[in-house]
Order: sequence, then structure tokens, then C-alpha cells
Amino acid sequence: MIQSSELILNPDGSVYHLNLKPEHIAHDIIFVGDQNRVEKITQFFDSIEFSTQKREFKTQTGIFKGKRITVMSTGIGPDNIDIVMNELDALVNIDLKTRQPKENLTSLNIIRIGTSGSLQADIPVDSFVLSKFGLGLDNMLRSYLIDEVSNIEIEDAFVKHTNWDLRKGKPYVISCSSTLEKMIESDKMHKGITATAGGFYGPQGRVLRLNIQDEKLNSKMDNFEFGDHQITNLEMETAAIYGLSAILGHNALSLNAIIANRASGTFSDDPYKAVDELIAYTLDKLSK
Repeated sequence: MIQSSELILNPDGSVYHLNLKPEHIAHDIIFVGDQNRVEKITQFFDSIEFSTQKREFKTQTGIFKGKRITVMSTGIGPDNIDIVMNELDALVNIDLKTRQPKENLTSLNIIRIGTSGSLQADIPVDSFVLSKFGLGLDNMLRSYLIDEVSNIEIEDAFVKHTNWDLRKGKPYVISCSSTLEKMIESDKMHKGITATAGGFYGPQGRVLRLNIQDEKLNSKMDNFEFGDHQITNLEMETAAIYGLSAILGHNALSLNAIIANRASGTFSDDPYKAVDELIAYTLDKLSK
């Protein structure tokens, strides 16, 4: 039996942070970072059956073209993803009354929709990026046993290319779900490696008043290649989602609308349009 200190439930029986019960979530789940983006997606639903929010975790479940879908905000960073993924898995794979893992496990489909800036000149603004791999620079996932799901070849190549200081922990690389990739991909999608940082300032190379450990890290990432794959963008959630999904047995895919291109110095004339188009595209694919 899983102890109360390990799986914390609210007085109403819902999981502690997400404030959800098993019946509140669908099999297909869309992640967004910002709680205010949840309704940018659910505004297209035919109906909404459930809505709740606790802290930055806002959840709405409803019907889109006959398909039951949940949209959830995760907040910022790998630490929040650790909470969201573990509590979502508990909702479907642990009996919350007996506190025992279920004999027959459920695999969720999780798609992250976000915005990002491209690191490569050939990925223009208003295009879409599908994260073939998540490259975790945050070290969170190293708390778990991940060797069976990580790509050690890409990890070692990245460490060598960047002369990575292992005092920060070894980066990890996890692939997206091939099932969701086949469902979502199209000619409109660029594919590559999405780097996930553990912070917004120093971990992403921004300098305000504090010097950083490697001032050249971003430029090293820009020109890193492994086979046909380059690092397409830098954010704070994808690798953690991929890693926890892989070891828990769920399918995960991360999609980004590119609203800026750092290599060319350009910014989208209408970033909201790009996001809305990605939302519409994703909902259409999920509803089929």
C-alpha cells in the first residue's frame, strides 16, 4: 500500500496539487504552460463538462467533435511537470481507495502545445516544430531510473560537443511517442531536438547581474547536430514530459508554434494567429 505521505489526497479524495479525481480527466490530454491558455483551446469545444483550478494547475474537460479531451495548464518548469505527470498517472493507474497500483495499466495521450523561438535560420516564424527528442538540461529526471528510455548516444555526443560540465549533472535525451508522431505529423511540421532548461535566466544563457557557468553554451547548442537532427528550440518542459511519460508508459508529444527566429532576428507579425492555427490543427488530428 502506498502511504499517505507519498500519495497525498485532499479531503474529497482528489489528488493533492491538481485537485482532480479519476472521472475528471479524458484519455487524451493537452498541456499548456499558462493557465490563461486553457480557454484559448476549450473555446473551440462543443461543451465543457468539468472545470477546476488549484494554484497554477487549471483543468477543463469537454467534448470536441464527439471526442472527450482534457486541457490542463502545467505552469513553468520541470519541477511542475514532475507533479503533473505523477498525479495524472496516479489518477489512472493507482486505485486511490486501496492505494494499490492497478493490475491493468492505462496509457494516456499527452500533447503539449506551446510557443517558442527557433534557433535555426531554416525554421521560419509562423511555422510549427514537432519535438522528435527532448534534451533535458535540468537534471530533474535523473532522480528516476531512466537508462532504458534515454538515448545515450545523443547524450554523449552533446556532452562532448559542448564540453558540458558534469557538475551540473548529465543531460538526458528522450524520444517522443512514435504513435503520436505518426498521428500529428505533416509537411507543415519541422522536426528536431527541443532543449529543456531548468530555469529562465542563467540556465538559458541570459545574463542580468550574475555571471553564468558557460557563456558560449547557446552558440554551441545552435550548431549541435546528431544525424539529421539539430536543436530547434529552447524551453522548460518538453524533456521532462517525454521522460516521465516514457517511464510511466504514456504517449507524449510536444508541438510549438514558432513566433520568433533568433538566427534571422525576425518576429511573427501575428503570433496569436500562429498559435490558433496550431491549436486548430491539433484538435482536428485528435478528433479523428
